[in-house]
Amino acid sequence: MIKAFEFNNLGPLEHVAADNLGQINLIIGPNSAGKTWLLKALYSTIRTLEEAGRGHDNRTLSEVLSDKLYWTFQPDKLGDLVTKGKGKKLSASVTLENQPALGFGFGQETTKQVNDLEDSGIQRRQANSIFLPPKEVLSLEKIILQTAVQEKQFGFDSTYSDLVLALQKDVPQDKMNHTLAQTSQALEKMFPGRIEYDRQKKEWIYKVGNARYSINATAEGIKKIGIMDTLVRNQYLTPDSVVFIDEPESALHPDAIIKLFDIINVLARQGMQFFIASHSYYVVKKLYLIAQKEDWSIPVFYCQDNKRREWISADLKDGMPDNSIISESVRLYQEEVGLALD
Repeated sequence: MIKAFEFNNLGPLEHVAADNLGQINLIIGPNSAGKTWLLKALYSTIRTLEEAGRGHDNRTLSEVLSDKLYWTFQPDKLGDLVTKGKGKKLSASVTLENQPALGFGFGQETTKQVNDLEDSGIQRRQANSIFLPPKEVLSLEKIILQTAVQEKQFGFDSTYSDLVLALQKDVPQDKMNHTLAQTSQALEKMFPGRIEYDRQKKEWIYKVGNARYSINATAEGIKKIGIMDTLVRNQYLTPDSVVFIDEPESALHPDAIIKLFDIINVLARQGMQFFIASHSYYVVKKLYLIAQKEDWSIPVFYCQDNKRREWISADLKDGMPDNSIISESVRLYQEEVGLALD
């Protein structure tokens, strides 16, 4: 589990840091504040520790990290990830549970290789982490594989290509972890059918009973839940996985959002860690209720002032944070009450 992080001069994030991270961590803030940048930076770092030395991959940790940052952010050069300003240098530190910190940094002139890296004594991870972007990938699978994996062209970053490859993993024949089996059942109950991969036709379908529907004609929300269900069923995700979700509310009805977070709560109790970036009041409120019910610490990080780029940390266990998502919801409620009283 990721226990702490610190990033300085990472694109729009001049400084953001946190320690004592929880099983579920929430990132909120206005557009362009840097929420997705933070998720991608954390994802790139932890995937580096999972990919380095795996199988016959003989790349060094520095080479894996360089590749991961390059294909995740897709800049002309790595130095473009550094916050604009004379003499600024990016520095980063990510600490995993019971491990020394993985630190790295580079300047604005860096092209493709991170040379300033500290990884003394850090162990590689055997589990798999995943990034779930706002846009579903099932209907785009072939074009993602062609452009990102085969042709090595920019367009779909590695969060998309990694996800497509993870979804292709076969469902093991051995018995699934009891909690994960229950999770899969709960995900499938959210909609009447199941997302499946037709290996003969090499395409995804939505199956309801004996009826089969094209994935292109399937609702976005069903596909998003189907992706999560597939990763649980094929056991790409395990209790030690870290899951990054960008805008989980995208294409989901509020009722489905609530059910999804009930499932996330179960997975977090079993050991999975979640980092979630959201604009949704429903997401904030549901996580607040989970924190109260479970008596859990759920750290929340928010950019209160988009101009100053100042990040503030709080804990949903202590109450709802004072932020623009909450404030706007309250304002609309007050406006509605005012209209009713007129």
